Amino acid sequence: MAELKFVDLSVPIQEPLEGELEGDLAVALAAKIDRKQHAESERDATVFGCTVEDLPEGLGWAGETLTLSTHAGTHLDAPWHYYPTCEGEPAKTIDEIPLESFFGPGVVLDLTEFGPGERVHVDAVKKAVEATGGPLSPNEIVLLRFDADATFGTGAYWSKYPGLTAESTEWLIEQGVKLIGTDAVGFDRDFGSIAADFARTGDRSLIWEAHRVGIEHEYFQIEKLTNLAQLPSRGFVVASFPVKIRGASAGWCRTVAIFGLDGVVPAS
Repeated sequence: MAELKFVDLSVPIQEPLEGELEGDLAVALAAKIDRKQHAESERDATVFGCTVEDLPEGLGWAGETLTLSTHAGTHLDAPWHYYPTCEGEPAKTIDEIPLESFFGPGVVLDLTEFGPGERVHVDAVKKAVEATGGPLSPNEIVLLRFDADATFGTGAYWSKYPGLTAESTEWLIEQGVKLIGTDAVGFDRDFGSIAADFARTGDRSLIWEAHRVGIEHEYFQIEKLTNLAQLPSRGFVVASFPVKIRGASAGWCRTVAIFGLDGVVPAS
């Protein structure tokens, strides 16, 4: 086997950063982290039946307690997030999705021509697929590159971003794709753009249109990816295993692109 190379495609789970706006998604999807320091060692000593003085320099262990949404940081959405049913059956929660769904050949679609709040129509997706040098194969993992992660850590990152239309999403699923990722905050475009278009048109089909495709067609999403600009369009494998949370709509994941597995994980 060739030497493996890894590219981290995940943003961190963290507290709100300076420059991110209060009251928006930056706060709603941030973590509250309570940190136990090594010097807070009285309980640690009690566990071992010793005194603090018996510990090396009086130091115990560090630890963290997090309070956060399952949709914080880079995470993988299950069909249960979109709707209670999928294809007429109870929608899968994150712990019910087969592990095979989270590992496979990756394909990056360059959609950087689309700006904040724009809808990515199916013709643009087909054109981006053609630019990769070949058609999509079943079980390939498609990553949507908008370069939306360029503003990560600022209020702009959370406020406006592009997303697929329902038709674009359905077309990718029709090619046999089950897992689609984006480097934007969400798979649909930002809530403000959706709300503005609905107020202007009254068209209910625009409301969370890409997510709602999951009512009739099972597929999974990775949101808040990063570093897609470091990847070629093909020639790597994606691993994106979510944390196993019983009955949850999503799970945090450390998504990674792996090079050097040629022929080990062929598209099927």
